[in-house]
Amino acid sequence: MNEQELRKKLALLQSEHRDLDAAIAALTHAGQERGFVDQLQLARLKKRKLILKDQVAAIEDVLVPDIIA
Repeated sequence: MNEQELRKKLALLQSEHRDLDAAIAALTHAGQERGFVDQLQLARLKKRKLILKDQVAAIEDVLVPDIIA
């Protein structure tokens, strides 16, 4: 992938990560109002969010290499 494609993918992954963050917050809030939280769904969302975080970090490492000054 070239740099432009990587930046596009990075933006897409970051957007999905933010969306998952909002979904997790909404699920938690709704669960508190009902008196129970769907732990299985919450765990799935958090797992997906963690995978996205790792993918974002990997792309950022490619785009901005760690240079020792």
